[in-house]
Amino acid sequence: MSIKYYKLLDLLNRKGIGKTELRKKIDISSATLAKISKHEYVSLEVIDKICKVLECQPGDILEYQPDEGE
Repeated sequence: MSIKYYKLLDLLNRKGIGKTELRKKIDISSATLAKISKHEYVSLEVIDKICKVLECQPGDILEYQPDEGE
């Protein structure tokens, strides 16, 4: 997967919000949160919820990075 969520994890850290707190605020499962932590696919609905809660843009929480060999 070429989408990386390290910006989200950094933003949470800067705002003093834990991953569990975010999960509860946006009402997602632990499995979905684990996908984010592993840079796996999550739906645009989840991205939308995160952006609403954190008052940010998608580019503030994710980044496209080409896979090696592309």
